[in-house]
Amino acid sequence: MLEFSDSGYNMANILTGDKMFLEKIVVGQLEANCYIFGDDKTREVVVIDPGGNAVEIIEVIKTNKLRVLAIINTHGHIDHTFDNKALKEYSKCPLLIHEDDREMLTSSFQNLSDFLGYEISVIPPDRLLKDNEIIKVGSFELKVIHTPGHTPGCISLECVGKEIIFTGDTLFAGGIGRTDLPGGSGEKIISSINKRLLIYSDNTIIYPGHGPSSTIGKEKKYNPFLK
Repeated sequence: MLEFSDSGYNMANILTGDKMFLEKIVVGQLEANCYIFGDDKTREVVVIDPGGNAVEIIEVIKTNKLRVLAIINTHGHIDHTFDNKALKEYSKCPLLIHEDDREMLTSSFQNLSDFLGYEISVIPPDRLLKDNEIIKVGSFELKVIHTPGHTPGCISLECVGKEIIFTGDTLFAGGIGRTDLPGGSGEKIISSINKRLLIYSDNTIIYPGHGPSSTIGKEKKYNPFLK
């Protein structure tokens, strides 16, 4: 059961300790990372950023006999939300996004679908997330970290106690999210990274919205945008 409180396809079960299920699928024209994350024992998962390739995402769900508790968008851009509708129709689960990006899901200008030439059937979120909210997925907990800058409602998701953070388009391996799009702010994204992400241990693994994984320690040392 999904609970809340205030407090392509190229990686198979990369973390099996603690019976964690984690699969990455590279999706869409802009090669965003979609993550299927959850409890390998209970088979309960969430899908983070289904920005395309719904058929592949659903195939992973079917093959592994997973039960999707929620779709979570780290932010509202179309390359992370394109297949929200298809996945929601399949899984019958709620769609979640931070409250500050709510309007992006139904605005073709704000979510950049007009800019990229996409014709999509947009759907509103079922639930709005807040900073520090906890999403329980089987025996695991995902903590919402509000990291504005790329968009006003951009979030990262910490797997509590496991030194793992899904950083969306806030922090990449060797880079940071763009801030020249509607609602972006260079000052805010650097503040978000310094105050909300770099406070974690150097061993913390980051799984970004594009590109390869990294660690907090590597980004502190080598990321040219953080110097």
